[in-house]
Amino acid sequence: MPHPSRLLCPLLLLLLTLAPAAALPGAHAAAPGRKAAGLEHSAVPRPFTANYRLEVRGWPDATIEHRLTREDDHWQSRMSAAITVARGRERSRFIVEPQGVRSVHYASGYSLLGLGDDYRLTGEALAERPDRQTALFELSRRALTGDCQDAACRLDYQDHRGREERLDYRVLDRETIALPAGDFEAVRVEAIDPEKPERRLLFSFHPGFPGLLLAVEYHRDGQRQSRLSLTELARPD
Repeated sequence: MPHPSRLLCPLLLLLLTLAPAAALPGAHAAAPGRKAAGLEHSAVPRPFTANYRLEVRGWPDATIEHRLTREDDHWQSRMSAAITVARGRERSRFIVEPQGVRSVHYASGYSLLGLGDDYRLTGEALAERPDRQTALFELSRRALTGDCQDAACRLDYQDHRGREERLDYRVLDRETIALPAGDFEAVRVEAIDPEKPERRLLFSFHPGFPGLLLAVEYHRDGQRQSRLSLTELARPD
């Protein structure tokens, strides 16, 4: 069974630690700082507060809150999660520029039965690649703007300890999905480990709010192991 911090730390990209993505031969590598003519409307951040239910086989359901807020010249993405015996939290500050998204600060931590740990990334540690909260925003931004047109695309980022991670993905067709919070059009992204084809991730992003997950599913051996579902969404006017 995975370590509790891997399930309780609320960033859903952390599901990738259950199915680490290996490099796809010939995949397109796009750094977060890649040059772009400018941000399209669909990639402009908008504040939101979202609540979720996370179902993981063998664990009690978890509740998750995700908030994206504007603070001066940067944006802050904050997630918190809780189950009966444990809690997790994660937050990241990043700046959205015409050439890409830049991480400036990251912090996370978890507690299980009164025991836990805290992690932090700042300055030079974030210069080469984004933290995983920022990577989540960047992944949705690429899906919304069509930055990657290849069959297999790549996103490099780092985990809570600063270790390099790599996500290979492809953007699927849009579809309407039914969730506890209602019916939503979703931009769907699939991630597969080519060395472990029995493992698969499906992300569903909101088409108008970069960084806003509608749902995430993790499949292994043809069975769904976990699912994140949006239960409530608040969008300031």
